[in-house]
Amino acid sequence: MARAQSTDVERSLGRRMRGVAGLAALAGLAWVARDVPAALGGRLSGARAERAARSPQFRDGTFHNLAGTRTMVAEPGRNLVRELIFGKQKRHPTTPVPLLRPGTTDAADAADELNIVWYGHASTLIEIEGRRVLLDPVWSDRCSPSGLVGPRRLHEPPVGIDELPPLDAILISHDHYDHLDMATVRALLAAQSAPFLVPLGVGAHLDRWGVPAERIIELDWSESHRVAGLEITATAAQHFSGRGLRRDGTLWSSWVVAGARRKVFYTGDSGYFDGYAAIGAEHGPFDVTLMQIGAYDRAWPTIHMFPEEAVDAHVDLRGGLFVPVHWATFNLALHDWSEPVDRLWAEAKARDVRLAVPRPGERVVVDEPPAVDGWWQAIA
Repeated sequence: MARAQSTDVERSLGRRMRGVAGLAALAGLAWVARDVPAALGGRLSGARAERAARSPQFRDGTFHNLAGTRTMVAEPGRNLVRELIFGKQKRHPTTPVPLLRPGTTDAADAADELNIVWYGHASTLIEIEGRRVLLDPVWSDRCSPSGLVGPRRLHEPPVGIDELPPLDAILISHDHYDHLDMATVRALLAAQSAPFLVPLGVGAHLDRWGVPAERIIELDWSESHRVAGLEITATAAQHFSGRGLRRDGTLWSSWVVAGARRKVFYTGDSGYFDGYAAIGAEHGPFDVTLMQIGAYDRAWPTIHMFPEEAVDAHVDLRGGLFVPVHWATFNLALHDWSEPVDRLWAEAKARDVRLAVPRPGERVVVDEPPAVDGWWQAIA
C-alpha cells in the first residue's frame, strides 16, 4: 500500500515537473520572440501613405518596378526545397573568413578623399571628401525578425557598432531583413546623430522603432537631399520589398552619393535593367560603384544580378573602380559561397574592369586600390 502511494506521488510530481518545464519553455520562447512584432516594422498611414500614393512608382496599393518582374520563375523538374536540403553546393567557407580592422584615416587632402570600408554583406562605409556615409547596416547575428531562426552570419562584424566613426548619413536601400535591421537601427539611433535616408514608406519602420521624425528623410526615385555638403539621390532599382506577408508596401532604391569632386553609386538589391544606363547618363561617371553580386539564382533572375550582369551594369553606369558587395556574410541562395566573386573576377579580367575585392573591414583607397589576390579561394 505504501509503495503504491509512493508511486502515485512520484507520478504526480513528475506531471507537475513536466508542466513546469513546459511553461518555462513557452516563457522562454515568448521572451525570445518578444521583439518579432516590432521587427516586422510599421505600416503606411496618414501623410506618409498620401505621399506614397502620389509616387509615379505607386499604383493599385503597391510600389512597382519600371518594367514587369517576377520574384520567382518556376522551372519544371526543379525542387528548390530539395536542392536547399540535399544540394551539393559548398554554401559555407571551410575556415573562418579573415577580418581586418580599418583603423582611422587622415586624408592628406580631405577634398579628394574617397575610401570604401566593406563590413560584410551590403554594410559599407563611404568616406568621401571628409564625410562618412553608412550603407545598409546590419550588425545582428541573423537577418531575420527572430533571434532563433533565419540566416545566420558566416563571420562576425569586423568592428563593433559602437566603434564606428561619427557618421553624416545612414542610407537604407530597402526593407528586407538583410538590409534593414531593427537592433542595428536602434543602436545607431543611440550612438549616432546622423539622419536616415530611406526610400518612400521605409520611414514607417523607423518610426515604429523610435527614430524621431527629424532624423528620417524619405525619398522617391530621382529625389535628392543635401547633407553635410553631399548631394544624395535615390535612384531606380529593380527589386521588391516586404517584411511580413505584405509585398511592395515600401519602395526600394539604389543610391548616388556625390560630393564636390567625387561620386559613388550603390545598387542596393536589383536585377539588371535598362535603368543603369539612364543613371549613368544622368549622374555618372562614378569613381566607384558598389555592386550586388551574390544571392542570385535562375529562379529569380529579374530581382538579383548575376555577377556578369553586375559588370554590365557597372559599364552602363560609367563606373571606375568596381567593389562587390552582398556576398560572403549570409547564405541566401543555392550557389557556392565563393562562386559570385570567382565569376566576377573572371568577367572583370575579360572586360578590363578595375576591381577591388576587400576582406571584411579592409579599407579600399579608391585611387590606390589593393590588387586582387584571391584571398577567398583559400577558405572556399
